[in-house]
Order: sequence, then structure tokens, then C-alpha cells
Amino acid sequence: MTAPTQPHKPSCAKRIRAEIVAAGGTAKEAARAIADHCGVSPLRAHRLARGQTLDEAAAGMRLLAGSAPSAPKVERNQLGWWETGTRAPRLPTLELLCRYYEATPLELGLGELDVTVAEPSSAIVVRPGTSDGFPSLRAAPDSLGEHLDGARRATDRTLARGSTSPGQLDLLEERLLLMRGEYLYTPPAEMLAQLLLELGEVESYSQERQTTSVHVRLTEMTAVLSTLIADSLMKLGDIRRSRGWYETARNAAEESGNVDLRARVKAQAAMLPFYYGPLDAAVAWAREARLLTMHRRPSPTAAFATAAEARALAHQGNVAAARARAQEAQDLFDRLPPSPEDDAFGFPARRLMLYLSGTYTALGESSRARRFQEQALALYPTRTGIDPALLHLERAICLAHDRSATEACELASATYLTLPEPHRTPIVGARARRVIEVLPGANARTRAARELRELLELPTGTM
Repeated sequence: MTAPTQPHKPSCAKRIRAEIVAAGGTAKEAARAIADHCGVSPLRAHRLARGQTLDEAAAGMRLLAGSAPSAPKVERNQLGWWETGTRAPRLPTLELLCRYYEATPLELGLGELDVTVAEPSSAIVVRPGTSDGFPSLRAAPDSLGEHLDGARRATDRTLARGSTSPGQLDLLEERLLLMRGEYLYTPPAEMLAQLLLELGEVESYSQERQTTSVHVRLTEMTAVLSTLIADSLMKLGDIRRSRGWYETARNAAEESGNVDLRARVKAQAAMLPFYYGPLDAAVAWAREARLLTMHRRPSPTAAFATAAEARALAHQGNVAAARARAQEAQDLFDRLPPSPEDDAFGFPARRLMLYLSGTYTALGESSRARRFQEQALALYPTRTGIDPALLHLERAICLAHDRSATEACELASATYLTLPEPHRTPIVGARARRVIEVLPGANARTRAARELRELLELPTGTM
């Protein structure tokens, strides 16, 4: 095939990469196809075959090189010059490029040099300890906010470093899996301390040079933990810190290169603007997550992102689009194998029904919403978090839509009082207030509505 005189746009490379990945091809195969078809250099083709920007690739190389004074330093402008042939990398940097792209100098279009590219060295075992700048986890309760901010900043700093052994990684991942199960029923304030402790240990292994595979696993764990921290803060109504931790989670997910994890974090981040606004942002984040999962095998993340977009669209008043996405989410879910019931990153049937309940409640289709509420409530275990309460509050909203004002307010009050106090977070309060907001006409001034409003205005710990 004859190369064009002008390189094609990045979107062309993106399409080729998607087609080859969908067909089960490798990054090297994608790079060859991109270089041949798009008229770019082999070095640039290898970056585009990974779906990375200049900034992302340069950051990845700096991570791989480590922080030693003698380590090659790669910046986006330098990488761009090498890709266009304006300048040539020095020998140590060429070795780094070969390691990063797992290719020979010839495959990168950098000449037939007599270079022996070192195999990734065995991971250095680092003793657990406090990472540089990571605050002590024994902070007093009144300093938790400062600790959260310090922990996030330290996490961002150490995303560019790290090493540990495969055995230690296995232990970390086993503990994280258990924590993902505990997250489903543990109150968010209590969960924060556990998550920060675990994140501190992950960060303590992220200080030395490491192989690419170790870096990927550590950044994946960092993304998961940061997402759960952000979600806990969201439940507690700490919007600013939640937003910051979601940014850290997205950064880690991008760094890992795990597309499903990137989509999952984006879909989860859409929950913050869904509950606290603006709704446009909730729709946009969920849509971005859904698009990341397109042209791939159906996955729990794809169903989750699609259901989240449907619910946000319904609250936005986009009826036709919400119904289409809701049906698409059901179709995707029906093609999946059973999902773990005890994992915060799973998407079992009860979670799908929770989102569909929210979608049809917002659309005013009370009968259909109630069917999903009943099916979901039957699937929740005895020990669980706030989801059943949210479903009962959705039922109360349906009653309000159906002009059963007193019954709606009484159900909302009973739901709020029955929930253990540590789980009575601002999200639950906001959904209970929504019952009053949707009451038609003078119903918002009835005795039942007044009592619900007074209940929600009581300070925490007074009931």
C-alpha cells in the first residue's frame, strides 16, 4: 500500500486500532497497519496503536525509567521530535523506547543499531513503610479532612514511581477484593479509614523502579481504591474532595491502560453530578464510559454505564433517549454471565434494577418502576448498605407522582428512621427531600410532608 503524502488524522489510527483489537490482534500488528495506512513514522504508529497522546506516552516512559539521576528524561516535545525524525534519541533513551513499546529499534524505525535491549529486571522488594509525603494514618478524627487531601496529593505524586514483587501484589489484590465486598455494607465514614490504610500500603510499594506489568497492577489498585474513596466522600456530601479523588482515580485508570477500568471509573464518577448536579455532566460522563465499552464484548461495566446514562437522561427529561438506553442496558445485561453479588465493582441484577427503577420513576412510569423496585428488593441480602433505602424512597416518589401524598411521606419517614444512623448520609436525605419536592400543589404543606421535612432537618445523632 502506498503511503499518503500527508499523514492521516489521529481518528484514522483510532479506527484501525479498534478494528485490530476487536479482531484479537496485537499492538504491534496495529502499529504496522497504522504506519502503512496513515503515513506516520513507525515510532508514532506504536504510540497510536496504544491509543496514547504524546503526554500520556511521555509520562509512561518517565514512570518506566524511574527517578534515578541517570535515568532518561522524556518530555512530550522530545517524543514528538523523535516521531517526526526532527531529532534522534540517544542510546539510553532508545533502550527506554524499546522497553516501553516492547519492540526492536528496527520496528520503531530508529535504525538497525547494535543495541541489546535489557529485559525488565526482577522487581525489587520494598519493605512496607510510609511513602514519601504520605501522612500518618493515625491522624485524629478531626484531621480526617486534611488527611484525605494529603493522601490524594501523595497518591498523585507516586503514580510516577513504584515497585513490588508479584507475591506481594497478589496479597494486596486479595485484601482489596475482600474490601470491595465489605464496602457494600460498611458505613462510608468507617470505610474511609480502611480504604486510606490500604491505599497507604499500595503507595508504599510505589517508590522504586518497576516493570511495566507491576506498574499496571499497582495503578489498577490505586484506581479502584481512589474510586471507592471518592464514592464514600460523595455519600458523605463532601463534594469537593469527592471530585478530587475521582480525578485521581481517572488519572490512575488512564495510566493503567485498562480500558474497562477507565470506563468503570468514568461511569462511577458520573454519580457525583447525578446526585449533586449538573445533570448534563452526569449524562456526559456516563456516555463517555459507554462509548469506551463499544465494539468490545458485553461487560458488567458496559451495562452499568448504559444504565447510568439512562437514569441521568430520564432525570434530564430526555424521554426517548432514556427509554432507548434503558432497553439497551437490559439487553446487554441479559448477555452477561452471572456477576459477583458481593463486590462493589460488580453489577448484579439488583443493581441493574435499582438504576431502571430510578429511570422509570423519573419518567413518571410508576407501575413499571414499582416492578423493578419489588424485584430488586427481593434480591438484597440482610446485611447491606443504602440501596434498599433508595429503592423504598423511589417507591415513595412514585406514590407522590400518583397523588398519594400522605402515604409517600410516611414511607419516606419510615425508611429514613429505619436506616442505621451511620448510613443516613446526605444522599439519602436528598432523595427523601425529593419526595416533598414532587408532591403536587398544596400536598407539600400537609402534616405528613411537614413531619418529613422536620425529620430531615434534625441534626445527625439527635434521633
